[in-house]
Amino acid sequence: MADNSKEDSLQLIKRLGAFLTLKLSNLFRHMDSRSVGAIAGLAFAIVFTWRLLSTPQRRQPKPQAPEASTSSAAVHSRETINANTNPTQDTTQNVIDEFFQPVKPTLGQIVRQRLSDGRKVTCRLVGVILEESSPEELQKQATVRSSVLEVLLEITKFCDLYLMERVLDDESQNKVLVALEEAGVFTSGGLVKDKVLFCSTESGRTSFVRQLEPDWHIDSNPDIITQLSRFIKYQLYISQVKLERPASNVVTATCLEQFFGCV
Repeated sequence: MADNSKEDSLQLIKRLGAFLTLKLSNLFRHMDSRSVGAIAGLAFAIVFTWRLLSTPQRRQPKPQAPEASTSSAAVHSRETINANTNPTQDTTQNVIDEFFQPVKPTLGQIVRQRLSDGRKVTCRLVGVILEESSPEELQKQATVRSSVLEVLLEITKFCDLYLMERVLDDESQNKVLVALEEAGVFTSGGLVKDKVLFCSTESGRTSFVRQLEPDWHIDSNPDIITQLSRFIKYQLYISQVKLERPASNVVTATCLEQFFGCV
């Protein structure tokens, strides 16, 4: 029924078009330009309407909902991609992380830093380098502390090091030199026996230090540390107990290796 009505409309438009074409051909001879333009516009509108009605209309397919299985598969695929990491990306990130990790300084670098680039160091033996804590003990034996040996050798590579101690007799002096030699202190090339100084009094050690004018002096005697604080740029006091009123240029550590962060 709808198709017959549409066909009748088309036939009517065709007849109207033919009639207008015939009449217009006669009227164009007696009309001005404005009238001709208006009639031409009307004719164009009729032709456009006819072509629109004569063109077959296409039906748009109804949108179909995606199947449950397909949707589930897509979701599962996305979850799998998100869950799995990219091995190449992980490797690259690890390389970057390792590259930017702070580099741990060597013991030599730590020694230079802690000594503030001081080039000359004087150091007492008893209570610092040796396990013995008094000149009286040196009459029996002399033992180099194994834990301090690595630091001591590193200092000899960088600094002009002088070791000194008060001894009660020549035998004690020989024991100290033998202990240092057996520990390998003289094999590094930075320390020779001539730089191991001995005296018979505490004031003699103080005199040694003042004559050498080191950048650093290391000692375990609080009286000597106090006396030299006005003359030496830096001092390291080795003791389990801190000084009550240390000078600004005096640093306290429990042992030499602790000062350099080795314990």
